[in-house]
Amino acid sequence: MTRNDRFPRYFTYGLGSLWLLVWSPCSWAQASAAEAPGVSNVAILQMLFGLALIIAILFSGAYVLRRLNGGARFGNTGPMKVVGGLMLSARERIILVEVDDTWLVIGIVPGQIKTLHSQPKGELPSPAHTNKPFGHWLKTITERNNEKS
Repeated sequence: MTRNDRFPRYFTYGLGSLWLLVWSPCSWAQASAAEAPGVSNVAILQMLFGLALIIAILFSGAYVLRRLNGGARFGNTGPMKVVGGLMLSARERIILVEVDDTWLVIGIVPGQIKTLHSQPKGELPSPAHTNKPFGHWLKTITERNNEKS
C-alpha cells in the first residue's frame, strides 16, 4: 500500500468518529429529556445521615484519644513550655523555652538549633508595663480627630 491508498481510509474513519462525537450527545440528551431529572428526598436524607455519621465518628475518635491521653491536650505534654519568641526573619527565630526551673534562649536557623543563653526561671513583666508607642500614638490621633469635629 502506498501512502495515497491509506489516506482515504483514515479520512473516512476520521469523519465517522466525528459523526459519532456530534450525534451521540444529541441522542443521549433526547433520552435523558424524557426522564425527569432530580434527586429524591430519600437520597438527600441518606447523604445527610452519612455526613452526620462521619462527623460523629471523628468527634468520638478525638474523645477516645483524649481519654487515653489522660485528659491532657495534644502537644502540651512534658516538662517543656514555650514562653515567648521573636521572628528575626522569615527563616530565623529566637525562642524562650521553660524547662523545669530554667529558661533557655534558643536560636533557630535553617538546619541548626543552638542554645544561646541559660538562666534560672524568672518573672515575666506584666503587659501593662510594656512600652506601646503605636497604641499611644493611635490614641492621641483619635482624640485629636474627635476634638476637631
